[in-house]
Amino acid sequence: MTDLLKKPRRIALGCEGSANKLGIGIILHENDTSTVLSNIRHTFVSPPGTGFLPKDTAAHHRSFFVRIALQALRVANITIPDIDCICYTRGPGMGAPLTSVAIAARTLSLLWNKPLVGVNHCVGHIEMGRAITGASHPVVLYVSGGNTQVIAYAEQRYRIFGEALDIAVGNCLDRFARTLEISNDPAPGYNIEQLAKQGGRILLDLPYAVKGMDCSFSGILTRADELAAHMKSGGKGPDGEAFTPADLCFSLQETIFAMLVEITERAMAHVGSSQVLIVGGVGCNERLQEMMGTMAAERGGSVYATDERFCIDNGIMIAHAGLLAYETGFQTPIEESTCTQRFRTDEVLVKWRK
Repeated sequence: MTDLLKKPRRIALGCEGSANKLGIGIILHENDTSTVLSNIRHTFVSPPGTGFLPKDTAAHHRSFFVRIALQALRVANITIPDIDCICYTRGPGMGAPLTSVAIAARTLSLLWNKPLVGVNHCVGHIEMGRAITGASHPVVLYVSGGNTQVIAYAEQRYRIFGEALDIAVGNCLDRFARTLEISNDPAPGYNIEQLAKQGGRILLDLPYAVKGMDCSFSGILTRADELAAHMKSGGKGPDGEAFTPADLCFSLQETIFAMLVEITERAMAHVGSSQVLIVGGVGCNERLQEMMGTMAAERGGSVYATDERFCIDNGIMIAHAGLLAYETGFQTPIEESTCTQRFRTDEVLVKWRK
């Protein structure tokens, strides 16, 4: 990673649990390279037609934390004395799951006598994406179940140029999966993507809600839910043809992804960047990557994205971002090792970047 100066060998253990993924990762920084030593994850999967409740998700994280931590240590082939710091997701996220993992990380810090580092979840996604892809100065599209932001770096902050005004794009997809009673295994958004690949015969009319640099997804979801109810009652499309769940998923994806491409292109023009980095769980979607790639190519630019190991919430991104902060001298005192559901990306001072 180009921004890492030559530094001593350091290892961090990162703990992520802001939503339904519990992840623990261990990373090595040595000289100017970052090496993933382990990246273990376990997902809480709720029944079809339901979402994951905070209390149930937190119980899952408490149940699996110790075994996932031990597995991460075994895979990394390190011992406790090798670890320099314990990093954890301070926010944003769901309150109960965040709290369960923050307490576990605090316990490791006290048991092992290691410094603690609280990490912004969004910054973790960005820094891991930069490290894996090599993107130098991209416009970042951060799309997940809880966040939708268009971001660019300036003066030691990740500045937010545009964002969702109501629900996040991933939340829109997840909630529509519930409407169709699509399986949550491995993820509702992934299963919508697979269904959408079977559609394309009909593009149903859905609201297109771009407001300057911001997007709104709640109205689109409401209309998609209405169309789903119409379909289930035997209703026809506007051309008199019957339509399917695949047609609905295709239409939903095409509409919301077009909105994301529009605001990302506008941010690229504003900051003069030719690079787009897509991070967050929705960033795994191949259709989103394809649409963004078409736009970037027309501008003479390129798209950078990672696979599900790093797009979907994981512990290694928290370890990496936390270790970057730790190397600048940042630590979180135990008495301040809280978590918060609201922690904006632009609140973090990014001291490790020039």
